[in-house]
Amino acid sequence: MLRHAISPSRRFTKASHDVVRHPRLSSDAKILLLYVQGLPENAPCRPLSELARKLGIKGRAYQRAKEQLVAHGYVHEWRTQGGRGRWITEQLVANTPLTIEQAEHLRGAAPTTAPPSAHIPTVGEPAARTVGGYEPVEDHSDKTTPHPPSEAESATDPDPEPTPRPADSHQLACAERVLLSLRHTRRELHLGAREARTLAVEAVKWLERGLSESDLRQALLAERPEDGVRSAFGFLRYRLVQKLPAAPAPAPAPPPLPQLPSAAALVVCSSPGEEHVFRPLGDETECAPCRQATACATFYGVPAPEPDRIPWRERFANIELSQSRPGG
Repeated sequence: MLRHAISPSRRFTKASHDVVRHPRLSSDAKILLLYVQGLPENAPCRPLSELARKLGIKGRAYQRAKEQLVAHGYVHEWRTQGGRGRWITEQLVANTPLTIEQAEHLRGAAPTTAPPSAHIPTVGEPAARTVGGYEPVEDHSDKTTPHPPSEAESATDPDPEPTPRPADSHQLACAERVLLSLRHTRRELHLGAREARTLAVEAVKWLERGLSESDLRQALLAERPEDGVRSAFGFLRYRLVQKLPAAPAPAPAPPPLPQLPSAAALVVCSSPGEEHVFRPLGDETECAPCRQATACATFYGVPAPEPDRIPWRERFANIELSQSRPGG
């Protein structure tokens, strides 16, 4: 039998049912989100990975929890390069799902000179205290250099949002599946769900040009850089754009169908006898039976037998009558 105990009046966090009962968030993702939600106002900014370690969520378990939170809009990240070439990751955690536009708006609304404990209000219904606007900054200076050596990093913004273009939803899903499967072959090509969804817009162009999923996977895994890959997202984006195969040549137009000669008009046979008409093949003036009769009279001296001019209905009636007679 289930009983409810009276909740404490202090030191507790109110959790939204949308989070607690979310069918696609694991227990680690829910606990991590509720832990960040319950941080005090004056808590110093810490990377999400550091907060997860305090809860015992490490390694692959943390990666899965973070991917789920990113995929469902609870966590947003931006990577920027500082003045000395060091890459900084900004993280925004919300207790309600945010679209990319909403997260960008909150990010742009935050003061640039705010102290580490500055609090960004969350999006949702007004309340006495806002939670979920925790924005830690994670330094990746130990993993990157001012000039990333792989072919992945270009001089432009490292994580732009490409302009969506119309594409078949099935092909987009196939391209995203191929990108997410690369991690099983090469661990350094590990992509998050949001990164794979962004790159699928470029990868689907390969499928539209006649390549199979296997061909796309082989092209992305071939020619591994000697010094490794520093950024899986940048490396795959560069390869998808720069090595895009040429569009197939259009199929040649089928040759035009030969024009059939139009049927000749009916003409009257010029041979003596009962007047009748025929359709000539050339410039002949007599029908075939009359020409045969003329040839017999010329070469053999005997007239050809008269053609059977019995209508076909009477002919079939005569055949049926002869077959129905006894001994017929």
